[in-house]
Amino acid sequence: MAKRQLNRRQAWRIKKVQEERAQRAERRNAAAESQIKEGELGPEREGLVIAHYGSQILIEPKSDAQEYCDMPARRCHLRANLGSLVTGERVIWRDREPTGVVVARLDRSSELCRPDPYGDLKTVAANIDCIIIVVAPFPEPHANLIDRYLVAAETQRIRPIILLNKIDQIDVHNEQKIDALVSPYRALGYTVLRTSAKDSGSLNELRLFLANKTCVFVGQSGVGKSSLINSLLPDVNTRVGVLSELTQKGRHTTTTAYLFHFPQGGQLIDSPGIREFGLWHMNRDQLLDGFVEFRLLMGHCRFRDCKHEREPGCAIQEALESGRITQQRMASFLHILATLEDA
Repeated sequence: MAKRQLNRRQAWRIKKVQEERAQRAERRNAAAESQIKEGELGPEREGLVIAHYGSQILIEPKSDAQEYCDMPARRCHLRANLGSLVTGERVIWRDREPTGVVVARLDRSSELCRPDPYGDLKTVAANIDCIIIVVAPFPEPHANLIDRYLVAAETQRIRPIILLNKIDQIDVHNEQKIDALVSPYRALGYTVLRTSAKDSGSLNELRLFLANKTCVFVGQSGVGKSSLINSLLPDVNTRVGVLSELTQKGRHTTTTAYLFHFPQGGQLIDSPGIREFGLWHMNRDQLLDGFVEFRLLMGHCRFRDCKHEREPGCAIQEALESGRITQQRMASFLHILATLEDA
Protein backbone atom coordinates (compact mmCIF):
# COMPACT_ATOMS: atom_id res chain seq x y z
CA MET A 1 0.00 0.00 0.00
CA ALA A 2 1.51 3.33 -1.08
CA LYS A 3 2.23 5.85 1.64
CA ARG A 4 0.20 9.06 1.62
CA GLN A 5 2.16 12.01 0.25
CA LEU A 6 2.27 15.14 2.43
CA ASN A 7 2.77 18.67 1.23
CA ARG A 8 5.54 20.82 2.73
CA ARG A 9 3.31 22.61 5.26
CA GLN A 10 1.74 19.37 6.49
CA ALA A 11 5.16 17.78 6.89
CA TRP A 12 6.39 20.84 8.81
CA ARG A 13 3.39 20.78 11.17
CA ILE A 14 3.78 17.05 11.84
CA LYS A 15 7.49 17.49 12.53
CA LYS A 16 6.79 20.41 14.89
CA VAL A 17 4.17 18.46 16.85
CA GLN A 18 6.50 15.46 17.11
CA GLU A 19 9.35 17.63 18.37
CA GLU A 20 7.11 19.22 21.02
CA ARG A 21 5.92 15.80 22.16
CA ALA A 22 9.50 14.55 22.33
CA GLN A 23 10.52 17.55 24.43
CA ARG A 24 7.64 17.02 26.86
CA ALA A 25 8.45 13.31 27.13
CA GLU A 26 12.11 14.13 27.75
CA ARG A 27 11.18 16.48 30.60
CA ARG A 28 8.90 13.83 32.16
CA ASN A 29 11.58 11.18 31.80
CA ALA A 30 14.17 13.44 33.38
CA ALA A 31 11.86 14.09 36.34
CA ALA A 32 11.20 10.36 36.74
CA GLU A 33 14.91 9.52 36.59
CA SER A 34 15.60 12.20 39.19
CA GLN A 35 12.99 10.68 41.51
CA ILE A 36 14.54 7.23 41.10
CA LYS A 37 18.06 8.50 41.82
CA GLU A 38 16.93 10.46 44.86
CA GLY A 39 15.06 7.47 46.28
CA GLU A 40 11.70 9.26 46.24
CA LEU A 41 9.88 6.26 44.78
CA GLY A 42 8.55 3.20 46.57
CA PRO A 43 9.90 -0.35 46.17
CA GLU A 44 9.74 -2.20 42.86
CA ARG A 45 6.46 -4.03 42.25
CA GLU A 46 5.00 -6.04 39.40
CA GLY A 47 2.00 -4.64 37.56
CA LEU A 48 -0.22 -5.09 34.54
CA VAL A 49 -0.90 -2.40 31.92
CA ILE A 50 -4.69 -2.14 31.65
CA ALA A 51 -4.89 1.04 29.54
CA HIS A 52 -2.62 3.43 27.65
CA TYR A 53 -3.12 7.19 27.37
CA GLY A 54 -0.42 8.75 25.23
CA SER A 55 2.42 9.60 27.59
CA GLN A 56 0.86 7.82 30.57
CA ILE A 57 -0.28 4.28 31.24
CA LEU A 58 -2.63 2.80 33.80
CA ILE A 59 -1.13 0.06 35.97
CA GLU A 60 -2.98 -2.56 37.96
CA PRO A 61 -0.79 -3.67 40.87
CA LYS A 62 -0.09 -7.31 41.57
CA SER A 63 -1.13 -8.41 45.05
CA ASP A 64 0.91 -10.43 47.54
CA ALA A 65 -1.18 -13.46 46.49
CA GLN A 66 0.37 -13.15 43.00
CA GLU A 67 -2.94 -12.07 41.51
CA TYR A 68 -3.78 -8.82 39.76
CA CYS A 69 -6.20 -6.66 41.70
CA ASP A 70 -9.26 -5.30 39.94
CA MET A 71 -8.66 -1.92 41.63
CA PRO A 72 -7.11 0.41 42.56
CA ALA A 73 -5.23 1.28 39.41
CA ARG A 74 -2.35 3.76 39.28
CA ARG A 75 -1.31 6.22 36.63
CA CYS A 76 2.37 5.95 35.70
CA HIS A 77 4.99 7.63 33.57
CA LEU A 78 7.58 5.60 31.68
CA ARG A 79 11.26 5.50 32.46
CA ALA A 80 13.47 6.68 29.61
CA ASN A 81 14.48 4.15 26.92
CA LEU A 82 11.71 1.68 27.78
CA GLY A 83 10.14 1.98 24.37
CA SER A 84 6.43 1.76 23.67
CA LEU A 85 4.19 -0.13 26.09
CA VAL A 86 0.77 -1.53 25.17
CA THR A 87 -2.24 -2.90 27.00
CA GLY A 88 -1.57 -6.36 28.41
CA GLU A 89 2.10 -5.71 29.23
CA ARG A 90 3.57 -7.06 32.48
CA VAL A 91 5.88 -4.45 33.96
CA ILE A 92 7.92 -3.49 37.01
CA TRP A 93 6.92 -0.14 38.51
CA ARG A 94 7.58 2.06 41.54
CA ASP A 95 4.90 4.12 43.25
CA ARG A 96 4.82 7.77 44.24
CA GLU A 97 2.02 10.33 44.51
CA PRO A 98 0.45 11.48 42.29
CA THR A 99 1.91 9.16 39.63
CA GLY A 100 4.26 6.19 39.67
CA VAL A 101 7.05 5.29 37.26
CA VAL A 102 7.42 2.14 35.14
CA VAL A 103 11.06 1.09 35.33
CA ALA A 104 11.11 -2.18 33.33
CA ARG A 105 9.05 -4.30 30.95
CA LEU A 106 8.84 -8.05 31.45
CA ASP A 107 9.16 -10.43 28.50
CA ARG A 108 6.09 -10.79 26.28
CA SER A 109 4.62 -14.22 25.61
CA SER A 110 2.99 -12.88 22.42
CA GLU A 111 2.46 -9.66 20.50
CA LEU A 112 -0.71 -8.70 18.65
CA CYS A 113 0.21 -6.48 15.70
CA ARG A 114 -1.66 -4.84 12.85
CA PRO A 115 -0.47 -2.65 9.99
CA ASP A 116 -1.09 1.08 10.30
CA PRO A 117 -2.39 3.14 7.34
CA TYR A 118 1.17 3.42 6.06
CA GLY A 119 1.76 -0.33 6.00
CA ASP A 120 4.06 -0.46 9.04
CA LEU A 121 3.36 -3.08 11.72
CA LYS A 122 2.28 -1.67 15.07
CA THR A 123 1.96 -3.66 18.30
CA VAL A 124 -1.49 -3.02 19.81
CA ALA A 125 -1.65 -5.56 22.66
CA ALA A 126 0.64 -8.01 24.43
CA ASN A 127 0.43 -11.44 26.05
CA ILE A 128 -2.68 -12.53 24.13
CA ASP A 129 -3.69 -16.20 24.38
CA CYS A 130 -6.44 -16.32 21.78
CA ILE A 131 -8.25 -14.26 19.16
CA ILE A 132 -12.02 -14.82 19.18
CA ILE A 133 -13.36 -14.49 15.61
CA VAL A 134 -17.05 -13.65 16.00
CA VAL A 135 -19.44 -14.47 13.14
CA ALA A 136 -23.24 -14.64 13.03
CA PRO A 137 -26.05 -15.71 10.68
CA PHE A 138 -26.69 -12.01 10.03
CA PRO A 139 -24.82 -10.21 8.61
CA GLU A 140 -24.15 -13.21 6.41
CA PRO A 141 -20.70 -14.68 7.17
CA HIS A 142 -18.22 -15.30 4.35
CA ALA A 143 -15.31 -17.74 4.34
CA ASN A 144 -12.93 -15.15 2.90
CA LEU A 145 -13.44 -12.81 5.86
CA ILE A 146 -12.97 -15.65 8.38
CA ASP A 147 -9.82 -16.73 6.55
CA ARG A 148 -8.39 -13.21 6.76
CA TYR A 149 -8.74 -13.26 10.53
CA LEU A 150 -7.28 -16.78 10.71
CA VAL A 151 -4.26 -15.73 8.65
CA ALA A 152 -3.68 -12.71 10.92
CA ALA A 153 -3.83 -14.95 14.00
CA GLU A 154 -1.76 -17.80 12.57
CA THR A 155 1.08 -15.59 11.36
CA GLN A 156 1.37 -14.11 14.86
CA ARG A 157 1.14 -17.57 16.45
CA ILE A 158 -1.89 -16.64 18.57
CA ARG A 159 -4.60 -19.28 18.85
CA PRO A 160 -7.73 -18.39 16.85
CA ILE A 161 -11.22 -19.44 17.98
CA ILE A 162 -14.28 -19.21 15.71
CA LEU A 163 -17.35 -18.12 17.69
CA LEU A 164 -20.71 -18.56 15.97
CA ASN A 165 -22.88 -15.98 17.74
CA LYS A 166 -26.65 -15.32 17.57
CA ILE A 167 -27.45 -19.03 17.29
CA ASP A 168 -31.05 -18.11 18.11
CA GLN A 169 -31.24 -16.79 14.51
CA ILE A 170 -30.34 -20.16 12.97
CA ASP A 171 -33.35 -21.94 11.43
CA VAL A 172 -34.22 -24.40 8.65
CA HIS A 173 -33.56 -21.72 6.03
CA ASN A 174 -29.91 -21.06 6.89
CA GLU A 175 -28.76 -23.99 9.04
CA GLN A 176 -27.36 -26.06 6.19
CA LYS A 177 -25.49 -23.14 4.67
CA ILE A 178 -23.91 -22.14 7.99
CA ASP A 179 -22.92 -25.71 8.75
CA ALA A 180 -21.26 -25.99 5.32
CA LEU A 181 -19.33 -22.79 6.12
CA VAL A 182 -17.93 -23.81 9.52
CA SER A 183 -17.46 -27.57 8.99
CA PRO A 184 -14.17 -27.20 7.04
CA TYR A 185 -12.68 -25.24 9.95
CA ARG A 186 -13.58 -27.99 12.42
CA ALA A 187 -11.92 -30.48 10.05
CA LEU A 188 -8.74 -28.37 10.14
CA GLY A 189 -8.69 -28.58 13.93
CA TYR A 190 -10.06 -25.13 14.75
CA THR A 191 -12.32 -24.79 17.77
CA VAL A 192 -15.81 -23.62 16.78
CA LEU A 193 -18.02 -22.39 19.62
CA ARG A 194 -21.73 -21.53 19.48
CA THR A 195 -23.41 -18.93 21.65
CA SER A 196 -26.06 -16.24 21.98
CA ALA A 197 -26.40 -13.31 24.34
CA LYS A 198 -30.01 -14.50 24.83
CA ASP A 199 -29.00 -18.04 25.84
CA SER A 200 -27.61 -18.27 29.38
CA GLY A 201 -26.50 -21.88 28.90
CA SER A 202 -24.26 -21.12 25.92
CA LEU A 203 -22.92 -18.01 27.68
CA ASN A 204 -21.90 -20.12 30.68
CA GLU A 205 -20.08 -22.52 28.36
CA LEU A 206 -18.27 -19.57 26.78
CA ARG A 207 -17.31 -18.21 30.21
CA LEU A 208 -15.80 -21.55 31.15
CA PHE A 209 -13.84 -21.67 27.90
CA LEU A 210 -12.46 -18.14 28.37
CA ALA A 211 -11.45 -18.69 31.99
CA ASN A 212 -7.74 -18.09 32.64
CA LYS A 213 -7.15 -16.82 29.09
CA THR A 214 -6.40 -13.34 27.77
CA CYS A 215 -8.37 -12.78 24.57
CA VAL A 216 -9.58 -10.18 22.09
CA PHE A 217 -12.79 -10.25 20.05
CA VAL A 218 -12.63 -9.51 16.32
CA GLY A 219 -15.33 -9.53 13.66
CA GLN A 220 -17.35 -7.35 11.33
CA SER A 221 -19.91 -4.87 12.62
CA GLY A 222 -23.28 -6.31 13.56
CA VAL A 223 -22.18 -9.79 14.67
CA GLY A 224 -22.92 -9.01 18.33
CA LYS A 225 -19.47 -8.40 19.85
CA SER A 226 -20.71 -5.59 22.09
CA SER A 227 -23.70 -7.59 23.33
CA LEU A 228 -21.42 -10.51 24.17
CA ILE A 229 -18.97 -8.27 26.00
CA ASN A 230 -21.79 -6.68 28.00
CA SER A 231 -23.12 -10.14 28.90
CA LEU A 232 -19.70 -11.50 29.87
CA LEU A 233 -18.69 -8.31 31.72
CA PRO A 234 -21.79 -6.91 33.41
CA ASP A 235 -19.80 -4.18 35.17
CA VAL A 236 -17.91 -3.02 32.08
CA ASN A 237 -19.59 0.42 31.97
CA THR A 238 -18.90 0.97 35.67
CA ARG A 239 -15.26 0.00 35.18
CA VAL A 240 -14.86 2.38 32.22
CA GLY A 241 -16.28 5.20 34.33
CA VAL A 242 -13.77 4.53 37.12
CA LEU A 243 -10.88 4.41 34.64
CA SER A 244 -11.97 7.70 33.12
CA GLU A 245 -11.94 9.38 36.54
CA LEU A 246 -8.46 8.04 37.26
CA THR A 247 -7.04 9.26 33.98
CA GLN A 248 -9.08 12.47 33.87
CA LYS A 249 -9.73 11.78 30.21
CA GLY A 250 -13.52 11.80 30.24
CA ARG A 251 -15.57 9.03 28.73
CA HIS A 252 -14.33 5.81 27.16
CA THR A 253 -13.20 6.51 23.60
CA THR A 254 -12.51 4.24 20.65
CA THR A 255 -8.82 5.11 20.68
CA THR A 256 -7.96 3.38 23.96
CA ALA A 257 -7.59 -0.34 24.57
CA TYR A 258 -8.83 -1.48 27.98
CA LEU A 259 -8.14 -4.73 29.78
CA PHE A 260 -11.06 -6.17 31.75
CA HIS A 261 -11.15 -9.19 34.05
CA PHE A 262 -13.76 -11.91 33.68
CA PRO A 263 -15.42 -12.69 37.05
CA GLN A 264 -14.56 -16.39 36.61
CA GLY A 265 -10.94 -15.64 35.69
CA GLY A 266 -9.31 -14.62 32.45
CA GLN A 267 -9.15 -11.26 30.72
CA LEU A 268 -10.52 -9.41 27.72
CA ILE A 269 -8.69 -6.62 25.90
CA ASP A 270 -11.34 -4.50 24.22
CA SER A 271 -10.50 -1.95 21.57
CA PRO A 272 -12.15 -1.26 18.21
CA GLY A 273 -8.64 -0.64 16.88
CA ILE A 274 -7.79 -4.35 17.14
CA ARG A 275 -11.09 -5.78 15.90
CA GLU A 276 -9.99 -5.74 12.27
CA PHE A 277 -6.69 -6.65 10.65
CA GLY A 278 -5.36 -5.67 7.27
CA LEU A 279 -3.02 -8.07 5.49
CA TRP A 280 -1.46 -5.78 2.90
CA HIS A 281 1.92 -5.91 4.64
CA MET A 282 2.31 -9.64 3.88
CA ASN A 283 4.05 -11.38 1.01
CA ARG A 284 3.08 -14.65 -0.69
CA ASP A 285 5.09 -16.90 1.66
CA GLN A 286 3.68 -15.23 4.78
CA LEU A 287 0.17 -15.70 3.41
CA LEU A 288 0.86 -19.38 2.70
CA ASP A 289 2.10 -19.78 6.26
CA GLY A 290 -1.22 -18.39 7.52
CA PHE A 291 -3.15 -21.27 5.90
CA VAL A 292 -2.40 -24.21 8.20
CA GLU A 293 -3.03 -26.90 5.58
CA PHE A 294 -0.73 -25.10 3.11
CA ARG A 295 2.08 -24.66 5.63
CA LEU A 296 3.36 -28.25 5.47
CA LEU A 297 3.44 -28.14 1.66
CA MET A 298 5.69 -25.11 1.38
CA GLY A 299 8.97 -25.95 -0.34
CA HIS A 300 7.63 -29.15 -1.95
CA CYS A 301 6.66 -27.72 -5.35
CA ARG A 302 8.73 -28.63 -8.40
CA PHE A 303 9.64 -25.00 -9.07
CA ARG A 304 11.01 -22.70 -6.41
CA ASP A 305 9.06 -19.70 -7.76
CA CYS A 306 5.78 -21.65 -8.05
CA LYS A 307 2.70 -19.39 -7.85
CA HIS A 308 0.44 -22.36 -6.95
CA GLU A 309 -1.98 -21.67 -9.77
CA ARG A 310 -1.41 -23.89 -12.84
CA GLU A 311 2.25 -24.86 -12.65
CA PRO A 312 3.15 -28.56 -13.08
CA GLY A 313 4.36 -30.29 -9.94
CA CYS A 314 2.65 -27.82 -7.61
CA ALA A 315 2.23 -29.51 -4.21
CA ILE A 316 -0.70 -27.26 -3.29
CA GLN A 317 -2.57 -27.96 -6.54
CA GLU A 318 -2.01 -31.69 -6.04
CA ALA A 319 -3.43 -31.41 -2.50
CA LEU A 320 -6.42 -29.53 -3.92
CA GLU A 321 -7.10 -32.25 -6.47
CA SER A 322 -6.85 -34.97 -3.81
CA GLY A 323 -9.23 -33.15 -1.45
CA ARG A 324 -6.67 -32.35 1.24
CA ILE A 325 -7.33 -28.68 0.50
CA THR A 326 -10.91 -27.52 -0.02
CA GLN A 327 -12.05 -25.38 -2.93
CA GLN A 328 -13.37 -22.85 -0.39
CA ARG A 329 -9.98 -22.33 1.20
CA MET A 330 -8.15 -22.28 -2.12
CA ALA A 331 -10.51 -19.61 -3.42
CA SER A 332 -9.87 -17.56 -0.28
CA PHE A 333 -6.11 -17.88 -0.68
CA LEU A 334 -6.18 -16.75 -4.32
CA HIS A 335 -8.54 -13.86 -3.54
CA ILE A 336 -6.40 -12.58 -0.65
CA LEU A 337 -3.25 -13.03 -2.73
CA ALA A 338 -4.75 -10.93 -5.50
CA THR A 339 -5.52 -8.12 -3.04
CA LEU A 340 -1.94 -8.21 -1.76
CA GLU A 341 -0.55 -7.95 -5.29
CA ASP A 342 -2.90 -5.05 -6.05
CA ALA A 343 -1.77 -3.26 -2.90
